[in-house]
Amino acid sequence: MSLVLGIDTGGTYTDAVIIDSTNKNIITEAKALTTYEDLTIGIRNCIKALDTTYISKIQGVSLSTTLATNAIVEDRGGDVGLLIIGKELTGKFPTKYVKIIDGGHDVNGVIRKNLNIDQVKKSVEEFKGKVNSIAISSYFSIRNPEHEIIVKEIVKQILEVPVVCAHHLSSSLGFYERTVTAVLNAKLIPIIVNLIESVKEVFNEFEINAPLMIVKGDGSLMNEDLAQERPIETILSGPAASIIGATELSKYSDALVLDMGGTTTDIAILKDSIPRVNLEGAAVGGWNTRVKSIDINTYGIGGDSYIKINQNGEIGIGPQRVVPISVMASEYPYLIDELKSKSSSYKLSNFQATDCLMLINKNIKKDLDKKDMEVIRFLESGPHSISYLMNNLKRRFYFISFKRLLDKGIIVKISVTPTDILHVKGIYTKWNVDAARIAVGILADKTEKTLEDFMNLAIEAICDKLCKNIFQSLLNYESNPIQINKSQEAQYFIEKILESNGKEIFSVSSKINLPIIAVGAPAQAYIPKVAEKLKTEIFIPHYAEVANAIGAATGKIIEKIEVIIKTTSEGDVILHTPWERKVFDELGEAKEYVLKDLKQQALLMTEKSGAIDCKSLINSRDFYIKPCKDGNDQLHVETRIEIITIGRPKW
Repeated sequence: MSLVLGIDTGGTYTDAVIIDSTNKNIITEAKALTTYEDLTIGIRNCIKALDTTYISKIQGVSLSTTLATNAIVEDRGGDVGLLIIGKELTGKFPTKYVKIIDGGHDVNGVIRKNLNIDQVKKSVEEFKGKVNSIAISSYFSIRNPEHEIIVKEIVKQILEVPVVCAHHLSSSLGFYERTVTAVLNAKLIPIIVNLIESVKEVFNEFEINAPLMIVKGDGSLMNEDLAQERPIETILSGPAASIIGATELSKYSDALVLDMGGTTTDIAILKDSIPRVNLEGAAVGGWNTRVKSIDINTYGIGGDSYIKINQNGEIGIGPQRVVPISVMASEYPYLIDELKSKSSSYKLSNFQATDCLMLINKNIKKDLDKKDMEVIRFLESGPHSISYLMNNLKRRFYFISFKRLLDKGIIVKISVTPTDILHVKGIYTKWNVDAARIAVGILADKTEKTLEDFMNLAIEAICDKLCKNIFQSLLNYESNPIQINKSQEAQYFIEKILESNGKEIFSVSSKINLPIIAVGAPAQAYIPKVAEKLKTEIFIPHYAEVANAIGAATGKIIEKIEVIIKTTSEGDVILHTPWERKVFDELGEAKEYVLKDLKQQALLMTEKSGAIDCKSLINSRDFYIKPCKDGNDQLHVETRIEIITIGRPKW
């Protein structure tokens, strides 16, 4: 029996499972609330909740995390010095420390301009004391990385900081995107290093002495050393783990996978049991990267989505995430009394009577005024309802401070969510049911509905939104440019599909020709109704609520090398690899080198990632042109070779 611990730190919950990797049996599972102020607290609580009989027998650990994604969105991380070689780029970068250096290559890997060594040394000296990592990006380094390699050696002689080369992270065209990827990678290094050190500290407490693997955005695994070199590859790690877990638990090879979590719903399409990979690169926090990831559609609806009544009395669901009132009232039961005495003369557009506020970070004091600090002091003893705060602070303009503190992540909002609806319905009752009933009742009164009618309308609204998200994901999969939320025509017909009752002049029917594999804690409550509306099958596997942790524990190690062989007009054959440019006399000689030496390099990379029992797959495609329209002769232009090595973790 070989036991593997899989951990996923999601937006709301941290999940853990222990799996017997020899037969994929789930031994024990647990969930705990994710603790944003310190992720290790949630991980510690989750491990405590497992059956401790098996913890000492764990032979491997695999972690999926939202940390890199969140850090990019929130603009956190280290200060990076960026050295751009060969061309001045327009556009913004995730750092203010940027230097342009003479040098660079052309599309064939030939030097356009000699590297200016003096410029390099001067620029690096100017970064001293200002940055804690360096990113290097050279024009067409994917065709010849020599200038990036030379500059890296110079930086290491002057500064003792991590150095990131763009050609190590991507072999795709797109100088700007590749440069952004290198900067973000350098920026994330201290964050991922801190996470890994903290997680291992927790492991020491439980005497878990096992190798640690990290889930990448494409669902494969890498070891902790590589994760600290390439933390950018962990973006979208959490959603990728969920999709891999759902695939592992499923009996379908072609399906739509839907993971409904606390914060978001992630949707991907499986074809032959494999999710499609986004070859263009993942976009995170407004930055387009060259990081390959599973093609996942993410929507702001989950168990913790904010349920709000608009000015027209209509129910809105998300995309804002809030803490469920039932969860917080379990720890702070006095919130029930505050909700009961909800009378307040204040009507604030950003808030409603069910809202409460809680302090989560009192250490941020930059750009805060006296009113902000007074709110912080008021919340230091615990959360309070918005009405209670407004009545006690006595001033209406405090709502400006509330919003500013929310935007800065100093306080969070607590309110009614789908989780609270489930508590009142009796479907899920882990937390404080009384608080949920009171808060949901307040919203029902506002819409002049009975409690039961309001809850049914809310569930209908949640299911309809999920249906629209599925339609949008299918359109995206077909590369259809229609955006449902921006097209009145599309919305009209989709609402006809979802609301048909046979009484209209005409009705519209639609059927999804893929089964839905539904995972995530809230899936059982909503997705059966969604599948019914879309006239398709649904499969909710056993352990669906911890599919993300299962995906982390069952992932494989995969490495890819992409090379290009070009024949020039002079007849030279040039091989471009991620680490060198090499010239051959004949095409066959270049191919032989790739199939022998580079295949060995790919195997070594996979083993470096912590894999054993590695296998290689080689995909090759030749491109020729006819020099004469009516002739039979062909001239070689280009050969593209992809070497894929797959292995399993050493455990």
